[in-house]
Amino acid sequence: MNGMIGKKIGMTRIFNENGENIPVTVIEAGPCVVTQVKTAKKDGYEAIQLGFDPKKSKNATKPETGHAKKANSEPMFMVREFEPNEDALELGSEVKVDIFQAGDIVDVTGTSKGRGFTGVVRRHGFHGGPKTRGQSDRWRAPGSIGASSDPSRVYPGMRMAGQHGNKRITQKSLLVVATDVEKNLLLVKGSVPGPNDGYLVIRKA
Repeated sequence: MNGMIGKKIGMTRIFNENGENIPVTVIEAGPCVVTQVKTAKKDGYEAIQLGFDPKKSKNATKPETGHAKKANSEPMFMVREFEPNEDALELGSEVKVDIFQAGDIVDVTGTSKGRGFTGVVRRHGFHGGPKTRGQSDRWRAPGSIGASSDPSRVYPGMRMAGQHGNKRITQKSLLVVATDVEKNLLLVKGSVPGPNDGYLVIRKA
């Protein structure tokens, strides 16, 4: 299997054998249940569907409950598809964190923290206007966004105020520092998108 679903626990640091301080993100990776095996003959393409984080049947819809019963499992909060590889996975089998080893390079996808509607200073890092002697009311304003006579419009992609965060982001080429199979933990170097307890998709780079 080339990937799985996890949940961000938080950040900490560890020290390697040389005493170097390494910032790491702790991810609860799996165990994931194979909830569906898609084939080209039946579904038009091949994929392995994994489910993570079981929820109570009373909180699931009837379609979710029926889909999970086919794999003899509980309904899941998070379901994602992955490209199949040479591993022959059966319906209902588990995928654990041992598919990763220390030294592997992974891509981690998550949803960034939503910060609502923000201005250009916070959203894009603008430094603002002059702030001396009360001579300006443009402290956090964007300034000019285009000429009036030509082109008489605002170009697409202009950095302006708007929705900040709450976007799907992939952090690429992160180093797997360590794994804990017993506790289903994956430690990757650096930060990953999203808040603590946010769902993540981890794929081998």
